[in-house]
Amino acid sequence: MKFSTEFRDSALAQKLLQDIRRKSTKPANIMEFCGGHTVAIFRYGLRELLPKHLKLLSGPGCPVCVTSTADLDKVMALAAIPGVVITTFGDLIKVPASYGSLDRARASGADIRTVYSTLDALDIARKNPNKKVVFVGIGFETTAPTVAAAILQAHAEKLDNFFVLSLHKVTPPVTKVLLDAGEIKIQGIIAPGHVSAIIGADAWKFIPERYGIACAVSGFEPLDILYCVDLIVDQIENGNPKVETAYSRVVKGEGNRVALSMLDRVFEPAAANWRGVGVIPASGLVIRPEFAAHDAEKEFDIKLDKPPREPAGCLCGEVIRAVKTPEECKLFRKVCTPENPVGPCMVSSEGSCAAYYHFAEAI
Repeated sequence: MKFSTEFRDSALAQKLLQDIRRKSTKPANIMEFCGGHTVAIFRYGLRELLPKHLKLLSGPGCPVCVTSTADLDKVMALAAIPGVVITTFGDLIKVPASYGSLDRARASGADIRTVYSTLDALDIARKNPNKKVVFVGIGFETTAPTVAAAILQAHAEKLDNFFVLSLHKVTPPVTKVLLDAGEIKIQGIIAPGHVSAIIGADAWKFIPERYGIACAVSGFEPLDILYCVDLIVDQIENGNPKVETAYSRVVKGEGNRVALSMLDRVFEPAAANWRGVGVIPASGLVIRPEFAAHDAEKEFDIKLDKPPREPAGCLCGEVIRAVKTPEECKLFRKVCTPENPVGPCMVSSEGSCAAYYHFAEAI
């Protein structure tokens, strides 16, 4: 199949659903890691089409959502420095930090600009040599290579007013932490497609080998996800957990070696603070010393005058860990809405709360 419409064929979807219903006998919790999968599952009503004993759970696959309040406060502190231009993707603008948001800071006069790629941020730095331009790098392995490329380009051009605040995170470590914690029993994992395109399907082998849990990598169309669930059901029913790929048109076992090489050249592993989970060793990416001239952490003396403050009553941390659903939060739909978000899970287009808000009621 070549076109996206072919991956939405209702007749093929029915065949996959029939196959799943025919052979699935064991109750199972299947977690989709990626927020893109969560949105697709809701958009196409896949939860309601699957057998009732197969439960799809949303995991920590939204980069903005898992960014800690303390790290968001760093961004706000940078935005308050005179002569600094903050560049970032749109999802971050409305995310509440402890004492405000970038949206409100911009309304108060801070120079905050939405960009669609790191190339835009580089261009802003070139056109504003008297300002210090900071790109806020929030994302998983999917977007981190593009930020690495921007740092390499700035280094080559000797663009000394371009900086990156690297809040990037890598996904396997948090998966291990959640599985080790065992707050919920998981029998299958839908591994993230775009992340796996970079790190490779083989990066998830620890899931069946260490935990005995079924795993398959999925794309983002309904047939991708149903095929992925079909593969996972086969593994569960046969007691043969392994890593399979339902997204072979994009994902290879070894991943994208060029992107991985670029990541390794610019970044090195470090501990990172995950909302709702805490500090996880080697789960973040910091800029290597060779490129310190473009590291916002090194360039600026980022001081936080007040301790981080979590939004009262917000269950975003529990939602990220899949121990609560958005509908169990007392703020959901009443106080917390996309127009007035209390937590980041309602802001990001990949957030579970936003997905529930936009799609669950319609279903």
